[in-house]
Amino acid sequence: MGKHLLKDPGLWRPAALINGEWVDQTPHGTYELRNPANGDLLARLPRCQEADTTRSIEAADVAFRTWRRTTARQRADILRRWYELMVEHKADLATIITLEEGKPLSEALGEIDYAASFVRWFSEEATRVRGDVIPASRPTQHILSLKQPVGVCAAITPWNFPAAMITRKAAPALAAGCSMVVKPASQTPMTAFALGELALRAGVPAGVFNVISGNDTRAIGGVLTSHTLVRKLTFTGSTEVGRVLLRQSADTIKKCSMELGGNAPCIVFDDADIDLVVDGVMAAKYRNTGQSCIAANRVFVQDGIHDRLVQRLAERSRALKVGNGLEQGVEIGPMIDEAAVAKIEAQVANALVGGAQVIVGGRRHALGGAFYEPTVIEGVTVDMTIAQEETFGPVLPLIRFRTDEEVVEMANQSEFGLAAYLFSRDANRIWRTAERLESGMVGVNTGLISTEVAPFGGIKQSGLGREGSHLGMDEYLEIKYLCWDGLTPQ
Repeated sequence: MGKHLLKDPGLWRPAALINGEWVDQTPHGTYELRNPANGDLLARLPRCQEADTTRSIEAADVAFRTWRRTTARQRADILRRWYELMVEHKADLATIITLEEGKPLSEALGEIDYAASFVRWFSEEATRVRGDVIPASRPTQHILSLKQPVGVCAAITPWNFPAAMITRKAAPALAAGCSMVVKPASQTPMTAFALGELALRAGVPAGVFNVISGNDTRAIGGVLTSHTLVRKLTFTGSTEVGRVLLRQSADTIKKCSMELGGNAPCIVFDDADIDLVVDGVMAAKYRNTGQSCIAANRVFVQDGIHDRLVQRLAERSRALKVGNGLEQGVEIGPMIDEAAVAKIEAQVANALVGGAQVIVGGRRHALGGAFYEPTVIEGVTVDMTIAQEETFGPVLPLIRFRTDEEVVEMANQSEFGLAAYLFSRDANRIWRTAERLESGMVGVNTGLISTEVAPFGGIKQSGLGREGSHLGMDEYLEIKYLCWDGLTPQ
């Protein structure tokens, strides 16, 4: 168990949060949550299914009717308190993340900073929602547009960033006056429950923020997508699952936002600052053991810098410390489960058959279990599986290219369009390339692009909508147009 590692044991809540109450039993029994680093049992959690999900939605609907009538300042103050509590309990929240997801503690601490930043940002944006007064076409009319909360929102969130992927959705929803039902990934629910506990302490009313647990995701998702009281669905996860959720939501015409899979190209031109490139690629590739939707998945390197960069990246990758994320100095944690390791092994094997060469790593780590060695492969081609599919692991494939035209064409040969990266010192080349890349986000001379102030999202089959920035509020608002006639002309 992990409760004994926390300064505030009250944050260890192995129970669903429904209408402000903790539910630790359902008729469907429990499932086991285990630490991916060592297989230790962390908790036995209630398996919520259709009835529990419906109860959560109904509670959220009742709470919404009151919450939407609070002032923007009241909601802002409550969210600000939620943010302050997250900062106050940062160490405990990070420990929970490392226990259930496996990422190094230093990165988990960074995730809490990132997650809290959305709560702070949208506490401020709550007071900035404005409508419009529009010049009318008749002297007896006034035309106005109002922005109103969309209603009950359902959020289905992934395991790889179990705090940030919740606050990036819940903070703007609550700021807008919506209520929410969150279904966290079955691998990482304890972080979500801890956030729920802090939300209650901050003064979020019962039913406004609900968290349901369970590994029966199809049953829960089926209710969230079909229930007429749910007006908005927000999802972060694979494109494959996103397609299913969009189909299921079609019958009730829900407002949907989707942050889906990625296959991020990283283009290194031969005029780039190699020190900047090495730091940027390492950050973009190995963050969270490579288990990130915006991880550099295909690294294209121009001829003139290729050999030097391979050597530098190999040196840095070889030096990464692998281990349990709670141990001092660990930089690479375990994969989330055995299936994730098997996927990496299959991609590496396919690349080697095609003629690629492993420079560093290329096998399971000596620690065993779900650990995999940081890996650098050169000689990769765009037709290999590792270049076509999202890897989601600590494998860095290098693809050689010659011309600007060639690399842009190769980079855009993907159904995905979430993030991209490019490194160059030529302003014309940077602007020209960034404009042509089919991607919702582009990092220029950096491998770290996530921030609460910028619009996060993709194009093509990487998603719909944007999260963060002032645009993130619009995902949880509807526009109502008022045409007021019969007034006395001035």
